[in-house]
Amino acid sequence: MTKNLNEFSVGERGIIKTVSGEGKLRRRLFDMGVTPGAEVLLRKKAPLGDPLEVTIRGYELTLRKAEAEFVVMEVKR
Repeated sequence: MTKNLNEFSVGERGIIKTVSGEGKLRRRLFDMGVTPGAEVLLRKKAPLGDPLEVTIRGYELTLRKAEAEFVVMEVKR
């Protein structure tokens, strides 16, 4: 099952399948380690859903909801 990272619930894990978007946004995500094959755990969501705190590659990363929308995930069971 696939869904975007911004649709995840707190505590949910997944593997990044693709990173869509283009230009500077895509490059910024790649520079932060958001690349296909990386495992992601959604740790926290702000009360209004923006921003999201995830654990990826052993460190905590905060993403805006608009950025997380471009990350397509395979849900890990």
